[in-house]
Amino acid sequence: MIVTSSDISNAATDLGLENRPLAVHSSLSSFGHVDGGAQAVVDGLLAIGCSIAVPTFSSDYQVAAPKNMQPPRNGWDYDELYGDDNLLVDIFRPDSMEINRTMGAIPSAVLSMEGRVRGNHPLCSFAAVGPLAHGLIDSQSPTDVFAPLRAVAEMGGHYLLMGVNLTSMTAIHLAENMAGRNSFIRWARDNEGQPMMVFKGGCSEGFDRFDAVVDPIETRLTVGNSLWRVFPAQEFLDRCAKAIQEDPKITRCHEVECRCDDAILGGPILDQISLEKT
Repeated sequence: MIVTSSDISNAATDLGLENRPLAVHSSLSSFGHVDGGAQAVVDGLLAIGCSIAVPTFSSDYQVAAPKNMQPPRNGWDYDELYGDDNLLVDIFRPDSMEINRTMGAIPSAVLSMEGRVRGNHPLCSFAAVGPLAHGLIDSQSPTDVFAPLRAVAEMGGHYLLMGVNLTSMTAIHLAENMAGRNSFIRWARDNEGQPMMVFKGGCSEGFDRFDAVVDPIETRLTVGNSLWRVFPAQEFLDRCAKAIQEDPKITRCHEVECRCDDAILGGPILDQISLEKT
């Protein structure tokens, strides 16, 4: 079966997504063959008025932790370094094209589009296209990593999984914040080249445990070979946050030793670090 851009538009229309803001996590290969590739998927959503936010994470901008910014319970080995010298790591700019290969073809396509908007977060940026792109992205900052996902919810939008499962659903990290957990802290270089704190999510390998939590609000549709799973964003967040409060271990993955344990305890203890730059 060959999937076309029109098939993408028709599927999204059938799901009631016209003119909606969407946070999309995706696998292009899940479709089978798409005529026009990743760009055709994006174009199909844009054709019915959607605004699309996608993760464009870029771990190459990470640097080692300064001595005065090492909070306990942060899911991190502070002896682990990235490269021989922090000064060799580039400074992130929102106009950068750098993206982790694991993000996939569809986020890469969004990032390469003229007029796309990319968030100001060196490690976990989101990028968006469409009429609401600035409204989705502009509030993202190094210390407000999940602002685009919050904006999708506040605008009455949806979270859309294309051929991936809940272990790819970054919004559950926002639900962790809503449940009272602190995000993990990592470090990158600021505009002057000095180390700065940035916030990010933790392990997501246990997030399939939320399947039963969100099943009542989920809509499914198969497009080509790709299973689409759609959730109203605000209700998704509310349900997941409540589930975490009721059972903190619901986020736990299956690894014996994992940063999940620090997340379950509430994340890093922020009052034990200096918030000032070195």
